[in-house]
Amino acid sequence: MLSNIRIWGLLLALGFSGTAAADTINSANTSWILTSTALVLFMTLPGLALFYGGLARTKNVLSVLMQCFSIAGISSILWLVIGYSLAFGEGGDYIGDFSRVMMAGIDRESLSGDIPEALFMLFQMTFAIITPALIVGGYAERMKFSAMLIFSALWLLCVYVPVTHWVWGGGWLSKMGFYDFAGGAVVHITAGVAALVAAIVIGPRKGFGTTAMPPHNMTMTVTGAGMLWVGWFGFNGGSALASDGNAAMAMLVTHISAATGALTWGAIEWIKHGRPSALGAVTGMVAGLGTITPASGFVGPGGALVIGLLAGGVCYSATITLKQVLKIDDSLDVFPVHGVGGMLGIFMVGIFSATSLGVFSGYGFAEGIESMGGQVGVQLIGMLTTIIFTAVVTWLLLKVTGILTSGLRVTPEEEIQGLDIVAHEERGYDI
Repeated sequence: MLSNIRIWGLLLALGFSGTAAADTINSANTSWILTSTALVLFMTLPGLALFYGGLARTKNVLSVLMQCFSIAGISSILWLVIGYSLAFGEGGDYIGDFSRVMMAGIDRESLSGDIPEALFMLFQMTFAIITPALIVGGYAERMKFSAMLIFSALWLLCVYVPVTHWVWGGGWLSKMGFYDFAGGAVVHITAGVAALVAAIVIGPRKGFGTTAMPPHNMTMTVTGAGMLWVGWFGFNGGSALASDGNAAMAMLVTHISAATGALTWGAIEWIKHGRPSALGAVTGMVAGLGTITPASGFVGPGGALVIGLLAGGVCYSATITLKQVLKIDDSLDVFPVHGVGGMLGIFMVGIFSATSLGVFSGYGFAEGIESMGGQVGVQLIGMLTTIIFTAVVTWLLLKVTGILTSGLRVTPEEEIQGLDIVAHEERGYDI
């Protein structure tokens, strides 16, 4: 009898122990964010690197790959040393504090919600990696490697970190009820606006507007685009920070918007030029993904369908306008795809988060906001603030970087030769 009591007591103790563990760390959520973290890093390396590398000319393919890899390295170190602390430390409304410098006070048992804080920090690090890497497309094929390194490091700390704190770190936009589920403003608007400013400050590539500059390897680009599509499930689905229905719906709407964006862009090309292109399809896909990103946790499939449709059309028009009308050489279309897409998504979430739109309904407005107009107003404030702040600070950082490196861009002779040889003494192809 005593033996049986002891056995039952042991079982009850184990049961209570399991319950206590479940209250502190959620294994399912942790597993999902571990997976999402790998997926988001996969978006940059090799996804974005291949996507951008294929779009560049043969003589610059390695330089683009090297820039993506180098940014991944420098962003990771800066995020560890101080970036994470300034973005997610308590601080104030505009910037965090130094409480988590070098992960001070964080060990294997530390939690952020019900997942390890080390994992949350790493998940956020992958966002800090891809955002400055996106900007590469604005100045590709003409910026000095040294200038790229200095600018990317300064930009991460001076632009990405403060905006991250505003939106996700408990800052002023978060308190207003600003909706940005996975980075429409934090990632896509900041990167897109920075790429536009960089393209204007540095100036167009030699021969832009008079010489054709087609992608050198569309197979590489389409392969990278496929990796981006898959990785985006971690980007948006992982931003739920849980393995639940919110993550599942975020993944579903992400996929719907990507598919619709790709088909819309292709259809426009078919109508205008008589045939759709692979480049158009993958660009439309990325536009759909970037546009749904801020809305992915707040809208349903119907809203995602409309957002993807608008993304394909609006971003296509923005791309044509920027290159052919404004004559701005944003080399790989970062601003019209990511910047404009992020702005469109930030605006549309204010509409399609409404619960009164039938099959196009979302999941409601932010706490304290009672109308569509109220939510849209907050979205516009956040969008405009992010645009202005990013543009001004990026311009200043480019000027400072230019002084430190005796000019931002390579010489005309070096540009003709190609950055692979000039910067790295290597060639992408031995032919």
